[in-house]
Amino acid sequence: MPEPLTAPERARRAEHARTAAAGLSADGVDGVAVTWVDTSGVTRVKAVPTARLEQAAAWGVGASPVFDAFLLDDSIVSGRYAGGPVGDLRLYPDLGRLTRLAAAPGWAWAPADRYDQEGRPHPLDARGLARREADRLAGDGYAVRAAFEIEWCVSLGTGDDFVPACRGPAYGMTRLTELAGYLREVLTALAAQGVAVEQLHPEYAAGQYEVSVAAADPVGAADLAVLVRETVRAVTARHGMRATFAPKVLAGGVGNGGHVHLSLWRDGMSLMSGGPGPYGLTGDGEGFAAGILERLPALLAVGAPAVASYLRLVPSHWAGAFACWGRENREAALRLVTGSEGERDRAANIEVKCVDLAANPYLLVAALLAAGRTGVAAGSRLPDPVETDPAAMDEETRRKRGIAALPGTLTEAVAAFEDDRVLGEALGPEMADTVVAVRRGELALFDGAEPDDIVERSRWRY
Repeated sequence: MPEPLTAPERARRAEHARTAAAGLSADGVDGVAVTWVDTSGVTRVKAVPTARLEQAAAWGVGASPVFDAFLLDDSIVSGRYAGGPVGDLRLYPDLGRLTRLAAAPGWAWAPADRYDQEGRPHPLDARGLARREADRLAGDGYAVRAAFEIEWCVSLGTGDDFVPACRGPAYGMTRLTELAGYLREVLTALAAQGVAVEQLHPEYAAGQYEVSVAAADPVGAADLAVLVRETVRAVTARHGMRATFAPKVLAGGVGNGGHVHLSLWRDGMSLMSGGPGPYGLTGDGEGFAAGILERLPALLAVGAPAVASYLRLVPSHWAGAFACWGRENREAALRLVTGSEGERDRAANIEVKCVDLAANPYLLVAALLAAGRTGVAAGSRLPDPVETDPAAMDEETRRKRGIAALPGTLTEAVAAFEDDRVLGEALGPEMADTVVAVRRGELALFDGAEPDDIVERSRWRY
């Protein structure tokens, strides 16, 4: 977590903001959107005029702490540490991430760090938790590079029904051709904002596309996950269409994932290749991966946090429904990506496939880093890799190999999370309790609902 704000720090932020605001005003930017992501995975915002950016940077923007207890439908639960009308926080824009929004002319964006009125870090600030976990690894001499894959589906018009905006086959050039102007604007808007896109392609589901961006530090990767989604959303609206990042868009279709790629580094060298472990993993790289694999059932309460998430997380849909790993195995929850011969020293990474974009990306990063750090510290080792679809194995074979299905419901994931002391310690009692309260609130919200109803009620919330 950041240290409490001091008078010199406030003065430094004010000076930075004064310079930034002058540049924004000169470019015709009149407002700055200051965002944070709540426990249910919804990006919330407070905006300030550019002329007020200096005040916001030095003293923050007021916001109730009640948002930590919001559900996806904007109803509110009460937990031990969140919920209710009393209290106030301050949102401090991170000016190092200040970005002019290419798809929303006249606007800029900055992610927020949340503090209380005394300048102390808010214990439910997921961005601060992600920074703390990255700092813990840095204190041990490690760095992590991370990136989120962003999948979304595009619908014609603005109604609540989903009508695919393209008709071509999965991964087909036809789909790119049908929406070539739209996809070009997605690329140009991201480039104008300094986002390094590595690839964009049509995906499997109806009207679905995916964009992959270059890896960044963990907090920066979570920031990019927010910025990329909101850029896609804005470009889509400008074209008279609607974008959804929900885990499930049609009850019988394939959903949107939000896979996370991670690599561990030390002294500028990747620990995911060049070692004596399986497929070239170093001891620490293997420990990092093993720590995440071991905690996947509990991690789902953070990374697959919606009732709709478990309509996506099913076997043989490339969603990673089994707690196993394998090299380039897209049915394993943890996929080792080695890269091609000659680039593995910089390209090798692990991909966490069982998570989706209903997750708060900062909270997910914090939990993944904590799990990986624990694996490194314990010298954990991976089980044998799985080189086929685990769903194709019979139950006895999976049992002998120790391959278990991941939780099939949010209820099961919450139970695993409550039992996991490592994640509880890393996130802190306030966040751990609030995660459980919000997840139970969503379970109650959808109690008895059929898949079609769950999908319809969550389709446009993410």
